[in-house]
Formats: sequence, structure tokens, C-alpha cells
Amino acid sequence: MSRRLAREKAFQMLFQIDVGRNSLDMAKQTLQEADLSPADESFAIKLVEGTCKNIKEFDNLIKKYSSQWDIERLASVDKNVMRMALFEIKYLPDVPSNVAINEAIELVKVFGSEDSGKFVNGILDSIQRDSQFLEGQEK
Repeated sequence: MSRRLAREKAFQMLFQIDVGRNSLDMAKQTLQEADLSPADESFAIKLVEGTCKNIKEFDNLIKKYSSQWDIERLASVDKNVMRMALFEIKYLPDVPSNVAINEAIELVKVFGSEDSGKFVNGILDSIQRDSQFLEGQEK
């Protein structure tokens, strides 16, 4: 359960950076209020930094697989959760793809709209099945 809380805090930081235009240092204050172990805090920071570093790659994938939606018009919750899940799928070898997708769905069920779970699941599932996405994967 502790990684779930770390993901929630990482998502909140990404949201603050994206929507609130906060700096990473300011967003990290979210962790001060969380009761995370040092390992989980490190995991949350890794998620945020890795997602931010690869955001253009992830946004291009989201654009490709959500062809009916302009990425700028996607709900910020859905977009940031998908970005973070894509980082986990591609760059974290200890996180199985299905776990990353399931955790993303759980996050959008809490923070997103009624339809967010289905939407995020569909996009992430399509992307993770794309062999080009997985090429060069560090897993």
C-alpha cells in the first residue's frame, strides 16, 4: 500500500507542476505532509523527475493513441496519470506493466471523472502493446 501512496503523492506533484506551474522544489513540499518511508519518498521523486524528463515522448504517445482528443484538451488528471504510468512501464524494470496500468486506473478513479478509468485504461493498454514503445525499454 505504501507505493500506492507514493504514486498518489507523485501524481499530486506532477499536477502542481503542470496545472499550478509550480517548480519541482515547491511541489516536493507535498512529501513533507505525507508519512512515506524514505524508500517510498525516493520512489515518488523518481516518478516525478522521470516523468518530467520524458514528458514530450509521453505526450506524443498519448496524442497518437487518443487521436480523437487534442492533448491540450485532455483532463489534466488523466494526462498526468498516464504520463506517470508510461514512465513506470518503460523505465522502471521492477514495475510490471499491468501493475502500472492498474495503479493509474485507481488514481483516476479517485481524482478524475466518472469516465477517466475506462479512457486511461484504453490508452495505456494500447500504448503498452505497441512494440515500438517498448523498443529501447530499460526493462
